[in-house]
Amino acid sequence: MDTTTETTPLRAVALVCTLSPSPKRSSSQLLAEQTMAALADHGVTGKVIRIADHDVKAGVEVDMGDGDAWPEIRDTILGCDILILSTPIWLGHPSSIAQRVLERLDAELGESDGEGRMLTYGKAAAVCVVGNEDGAHHVSAELFQGLNDVGFSLAPNAVTYWVGEAMQGTDYQDLEKTPDKTAATTETLAANTAHLARRLKAASYPPSA
Repeated sequence: MDTTTETTPLRAVALVCTLSPSPKRSSSQLLAEQTMAALADHGVTGKVIRIADHDVKAGVEVDMGDGDAWPEIRDTILGCDILILSTPIWLGHPSSIAQRVLERLDAELGESDGEGRMLTYGKAAAVCVVGNEDGAHHVSAELFQGLNDVGFSLAPNAVTYWVGEAMQGTDYQDLEKTPDKTAATTETLAANTAHLARRLKAASYPPSA
């Protein structure tokens, strides 16, 4: 029986893929935090992890050994209902750290439950993108495909973004006010993603062959 309701608590984690470690300011961090705040309006709690602050080894295994920080981050992801991936745009693509996160998530292709489903099945994902030139749609498309390949589900409008005008140097974090369109898009992402996560929590995907 479906006992999941619109008030069922959910957990989320946002992985910030800025190239800069803390305490340097980050537009990707800001948008991720705003997204988590919007999710909180839908009964979602969780935390933000800046990947550059951790020794995430290169590779495509669950644990690359020798002080690899990914296993702990992976445990956090698997303990949540929602994964947010937040990245800047560099040369028209997601950051190298975002790519590393996807590469580490590739290991989930080899992990499954007793009915053959990846452990990421039943979890929703969404994307945040910031940059100073156009390209948010291209970047989100890359991340959407990667996240879906490794078992995550994506709701309609599962991306929020901001891009400045070409050939100028304003960062999202330096704006005096969050643009209304970006704020509204973030709210839509939060509402749709929380809704999908609750539906997935209530009804598992069928067993995989």
